[in-house]
Amino acid sequence: MTNQQSRINNMPLFSQTITDFWQAQFLNGEVLYSDEVFTVVVNPDLKEDSRVMVLETTDGRVMAVLTPAVADKVDLYYRQDLSEEIFRRKLNEVGITLHGADYLFYFSEPDKNILLQEKLEGGLRRLTEQDEAVFSEFESSASEQDLDDAYVELDHWTVFGSFEQNRLVSAASMYPWGNAKIADLGVLTLTSFRGKGHARKVVRSICKYACDKEYEPQYRCQLDNQASESLANAAGLTLFGKWDVISPDSTD
Repeated sequence: MTNQQSRINNMPLFSQTITDFWQAQFLNGEVLYSDEVFTVVVNPDLKEDSRVMVLETTDGRVMAVLTPAVADKVDLYYRQDLSEEIFRRKLNEVGITLHGADYLFYFSEPDKNILLQEKLEGGLRRLTEQDEAVFSEFESSASEQDLDDAYVELDHWTVFGSFEQNRLVSAASMYPWGNAKIADLGVLTLTSFRGKGHARKVVRSICKYACDKEYEPQYRCQLDNQASESLANAAGLTLFGKWDVISPDSTD
């Protein structure tokens, strides 16, 4: 067992479902390099759109995984002296760029137990296909940029909405993530209704539903999205780490 594997298995805040998922993503394969801070693994089974990934957990550990083809391209080999800085420089030198990291938030086990005891607040409910007209009106009131960023869809695994005077003003949707019992979350609140607590309530409501179905809610946002980061904290989620993946525009 590598130092990184031991560390990710023993992150006490989070469920085994979460730590097992990220261990499977980053620690399956041949370990090319590992020290107290940085680990590089080569895995031939990575999908094309995730042929390079990097995960930095909140304790400062960094893990990278890549396919053998990419490892050959950047001239990585066993027992090579590496660091995160050297690794990223090698990627850049051959034209491999990363998409840009997302923060990953989850509920800690104690906070999840609190969430499971909550009751659904007024003005909140699960949306169904019968809400198509209501949801279409909601979408038409949002900008294209907000719709793209949030990725909230009525046909996702589950959808919750917050209403004000019978108008849908905030919605969140989830879909299963990576063949695991993890549900990835998107949320969108109409601009004129922000700052009123709608997003926090709808996030906690949909997350409670997911937990009741034995899924772990996952909340992601870009590092420069301070409003989304603040919402994650306000909703009771805890930062797990930063995750990055190869850019679709990479020239490799």
